[in-house]
Amino acid sequence: ILPALDLEKVSNTKCLLLGAGTLGCYVARTLMGWGVRKITFVDSGKVSFSNPVRQPLFEFEDCLEGGKPKAATAAARLKKIFPGVDATGHEFLIPMPGHPIPPQSLEQTKAAVAQLEKLVDEHDVIFLLMDSRESRWLPTVLGAAKGKIVLNSALGFDSYLVMRHGARESITPQGTTRLGCYFCNDIVAPADSLKDQTLDQMCTVTRPGLASIASSTAVELLVSLLQHPKGIHAPSPPMAGSGGQTVDTSAEEYNSVLGLVPHQMRGYLARFSTMHITGAAFGSCTGCSETVLKAYESEGFSMLLKAFNEIGYLEKLTGLDKLHSEGEAALEAVDWDEDDDDM
Repeated sequence: ILPALDLEKVSNTKCLLLGAGTLGCYVARTLMGWGVRKITFVDSGKVSFSNPVRQPLFEFEDCLEGGKPKAATAAARLKKIFPGVDATGHEFLIPMPGHPIPPQSLEQTKAAVAQLEKLVDEHDVIFLLMDSRESRWLPTVLGAAKGKIVLNSALGFDSYLVMRHGARESITPQGTTRLGCYFCNDIVAPADSLKDQTLDQMCTVTRPGLASIASSTAVELLVSLLQHPKGIHAPSPPMAGSGGQTVDTSAEEYNSVLGLVPHQMRGYLARFSTMHITGAAFGSCTGCSETVLKAYESEGFSMLLKAFNEIGYLEKLTGLDKLHSEGEAALEAVDWDEDDDDM
């Protein structure tokens, strides 16, 4: 049907799935449908009784006796579906900013970071499919530092985000716009988003069909990106103007043999629509800026440990603290007109 479609390039792509929950299960099944034969899961959780109805790689028996490890169980189920797949699972917790590491857990954390670094080195693509925002920070840093393709999928109740991270500044071709990562829109560092939340707030509660839509969209975006001649540097199609005028996205530079290769897609089930967004990288980003990446490359685990333990470290490192101070000073300098008249 499409003679130019390079299926061998797809099947040879080694994919690391961080998260073996609803998103991870659907991403894995869609990757297998495209012929991907190297799929690795990372997850620290066990299969619970609420999982099998939403997560298609698990069965009721997996929940018994405290639950089987999600990552290993998902990998075993892929092999049962197709014995030719090279699927493995790793059970460990990814360290996160805002979640301090107690002294007794330091060696375990160091081992987890080393294991994640090794897995990122061994794979071509990293899918970020976790529940919390801050759990995506370390893989974002590692993926950017090591020049990997990073794809992100996140869910709301009836909306989803699928995006690809841009390459780091030092390898982005001159004259091109560097695309942002998951954290480029933030002016604060990722922090503990789970503190003082109830169980239903900590779990992602969504419309049941949303995860499969977001997961398949993420995989289709990857395959389109792999087919683009510029790969990770593929430009994103321009957004429609503020006046609503249409934009020509048919230019060859924006398309692979499978069509467009957008930067971000935000879907809304309430109105069954999808919006394409292109976001430039932020020079002071806590996830992909050269400042953060060079600090990681020069200091290694000690830099990461400061990010995990010290509140304000990433803001100070990237200069976001000065940005905050300048913003507050500007507000204080404003001569507000106050109306003394009665309301």
